[in-house]
Amino acid sequence: MTRYDQVQGPGAELPPWGSALRTFAGRHPVVGDALLTALLALVASAPMHLMFGRHPELLCYQLALLLPLAWRRRAPLVVFAVISAVALVQWLYAGRVLPGDVALLVALYTVAAHCPRRRTLAASGVIALGNLLAVVRWSSPERGAKTFVGLCALALAAGMIGANMRNRRAYLAALEDRAARLERERDQRAQLAVAGERARIAREMHDIVTHSLSVMVALADGAAFAATRAPEKSAAAMEQVSGTGRQALTDMRRFLGVLRADEPDALRHPQPGIGQLDGLAAQVRAVGLPVRLRVEGDVASVPAAAQLTVYRLVQEALTNTLKHAAAGVRASVRVSCPGDRVEVEVRDDGHPVPSSGEGGHGIDGMRDRVAAYGGQVEAGPLPGGGWRVAACLKLEDPEPADVEGES
Repeated sequence: MTRYDQVQGPGAELPPWGSALRTFAGRHPVVGDALLTALLALVASAPMHLMFGRHPELLCYQLALLLPLAWRRRAPLVVFAVISAVALVQWLYAGRVLPGDVALLVALYTVAAHCPRRRTLAASGVIALGNLLAVVRWSSPERGAKTFVGLCALALAAGMIGANMRNRRAYLAALEDRAARLERERDQRAQLAVAGERARIAREMHDIVTHSLSVMVALADGAAFAATRAPEKSAAAMEQVSGTGRQALTDMRRFLGVLRADEPDALRHPQPGIGQLDGLAAQVRAVGLPVRLRVEGDVASVPAAAQLTVYRLVQEALTNTLKHAAAGVRASVRVSCPGDRVEVEVRDDGHPVPSSGEGGHGIDGMRDRVAAYGGQVEAGPLPGGGWRVAACLKLEDPEPADVEGES
């Protein structure tokens, strides 16, 4: 369906030849107006060809009235002024009304369709004055009033049709602008959604992979060190490496299953939460990092998405301790659930090991997660040595669907 049909409705559909003619006239206004002028000249001059032969000056008036219409859309006011001037000369020197006087109505229509309302009113006033002069000059006294009213009605109809066309074009332009604006907004929303989803996936991948690899590297180093001195400990460490790798693969399947709506594995294996912190602490203890875990409050009242956020916060904090703290460090984890919020605090008493590598994105990922619950993350060294990560999640109006996407 064309744009014209969408605005006008099914009942106003143009035939194929009419649509093609309309398109051609819109792309080539001068050519289209020239063809219209030629058609008007042919129709208006046919009944008077004999009179034009006897009075060639009338043919000159006829052509002078009609020919300017070829430029009516390029210069509506100029064309109207030229035709009005020719009509005035006709009134002064010609002895009769000509069929070409219809050019005044066409020019008025063009002014109303393409010019502001004030100029349309001024042109209408000129037409009304011309109608009065024509009635005085060429109409009988008994029919003068009716003739004047009829001519003014024609002028009014031409002006109203032109004004309606101008309003229609403005309406179409507004529709096109609104459609373009909505399309831009839709594209921007899609881009923001894609960027947010990419950030969420990167954050989850970072938490899962970084923690698992850190634990596996620490276990592998320990196994290599104990390979000759204590083979049984080395074998146990390698079993833990295998178990950690399998757990990482399971977590990856769960996460990727959440991304796929048709994946039933996401329903069978929910995302980890506060209840799985014991297993996380045991995994870290196996690497050689003593962890003391304390959970307070009603954990069951905390939504699943918020519990996943707490789990990821603790996981990232302990991973950072494994990666950056010196040997012999100890860590403590406290999770408090008063009811309307969840407070998380992870401490260690070690000193950071100097590293030449670039900083990661773990703290930024923590802030992004906690920001969805109206909270902030505090991460920094303690006065007596060690490192502290603390966060508070508000449960009154969380937005887990946009940030976590887990359930």
